[in-house]
Amino acid sequence: MIIGHGIDLQDIAAVRRAHERSSRFASKVLTFKELEIFTSLKGRRQVEYLAGRWAAKEAFSKAYGSGIGSLRFQDLEILANNKGAPIFTKSPFSGNILSVFLILRIMLKPVLFWRRTTYDC
Repeated sequence: MIIGHGIDLQDIAAVRRAHERSSRFASKVLTFKELEIFTSLKGRRQVEYLAGRWAAKEAFSKAYGSGIGSLRFQDLEILANNKGAPIFTKSPFSGNILSVFLILRIMLKPVLFWRRTTYDC
């Protein structure tokens, strides 16, 4: 059973410009743990990480049915599992085992951090 479906595509150049305009941009999108990873990255990889997290959080919020608004970027956290695959480690469903299982199985399996020259989704 699919509860919701969300897709998002981010222009990496636009994310780069937003990050260059505001030193606080990354901290608005990323949680503390995500920000630690972000600051350890350099150059293009740093902006790709930020755009990828933005796109995944937007897609999650669309699947959730609210979009970013009632659900904030800080309500969601995406870290890597022991094999390096991205997983939501923090969500509005934290503590609800069934909901967490559904997020991991239904929503995350298709998530790709696909990198092309200008977009991340």
